[in-house]
Order: sequence, then structure tokens, then C-alpha cells
Amino acid sequence: MCAKQASAEPGVERRGPASEHAAGAAEWTDTKLVRECIRGNEDAWGALIDKYKRLIFSIPMKYGLSQADAADVFQNVCLDLLSELPKLREPKALPKWIMQVTSHRCLRQKHQAQRLELAGDDAKPLDGEVAPIAERILCEAAEEQSLRDAIAGIPPRCRQLVEMLFFEDPPRAYNEIASSLGIATGSIGFIRQRCLEKLRKRLGEAGFQ
Repeated sequence: MCAKQASAEPGVERRGPASEHAAGAAEWTDTKLVRECIRGNEDAWGALIDKYKRLIFSIPMKYGLSQADAADVFQNVCLDLLSELPKLREPKALPKWIMQVTSHRCLRQKHQAQRLELAGDDAKPLDGEVAPIAERILCEAAEEQSLRDAIAGIPPRCRQLVEMLFFEDPPRAYNEIASSLGIATGSIGFIRQRCLEKLRKRLGEAGFQ
């Protein structure tokens, strides 16, 4: 079991404000996403990828794969989604299913690389280390996805403010944030506190301490 606690995403590039399309996707339940994807709704497929692309990409990076290999994993997971999604019995299990599929793809990629490295060598990969590493990675990915979902669940202006303050690198100056959001610079501190309270509430509902 992994303890739930909010944390930054190690090894994942910080992001700016969500696009309008991604913000709209956050309003779709997974049940609706799965149903519409199975019906062949292209907008639903775009919404699903927008909602979970950061989750999918974060996992190969945690396994130590290169950017190129991570892109290959992403493409393969998208193909798996396309072919296997109709078999998903419980739409609410979609994030966990995506994480498991992505993890399996990463392990397959690593094993293929190991076989190339060990060709003609008597050494053997330490398969016994795979299970605990995979479990840790899945726990971290689940926690980070819960954080994304919590941020997506707060009001749009709060979501933009949180992303500008904590997820952009380098962070924006207060006067630039105020201009972008159409608020007074002096009110950012107060609004920030209220938005973080809303985020803490969402995180608490998700089981974070």
C-alpha cells in the first residue's frame, strides 16, 4: 500500500494553465468518456487523451525510459486504449487500467532493451526487483493523478491561479498573473488562500492527508 500525500511530480515538466479543451475534458466523467469513445466519438477520444496524457507520459519517465521510448510507450498505450477500451467493465476503473497498461508497456520496453544489452553475456536481469519498483511507480502515478483531478475540480479561476503560481517554470510575477486573470495585484494573496483551501478540500475528499 502507498501512503497518500500531495507532492510535486518528480521528473515531469511543469505545465502552464490548462487549455480550454483540457478544461472541458475535466468536466467529463470517465463513464461518459468511455461510453462516447466506444461509440466512436472523436471529441471523446481527444478529451480522454487530454485528460490522461500526463499520467501516461509520467510513468515511462519514472521507469527511466528515454523521451523517444516514452513517446513509443504513449503511442502503444493509445493503440491499446483504442482496441481494449470496449472490454473495460467498470468505467470508474479507467485511471487504474491506464496505469497498469502503461506500466506493462514500460516493462516490455525495458526488457527488450535488456535483451539487447545482455546478448552474448552470461549476466541476467534482476527480475525480483521489478515487482516492488512497479508497485512504487504505480502508487506515485496514482497520487499524482489524484492531484491533477483535484486541481481540475476547483473553479476555473482558482485552477488558473494555482497553475500559474506553482506549476509554471519560471513562475510568473504577481503583476503578470493579475493582468492575465483581470484582478488587482494586491488581491492575489487573499484569492490564493481561498483557492488553496478549496484544493485542500478536494484533496481531502480524495484521501490525501
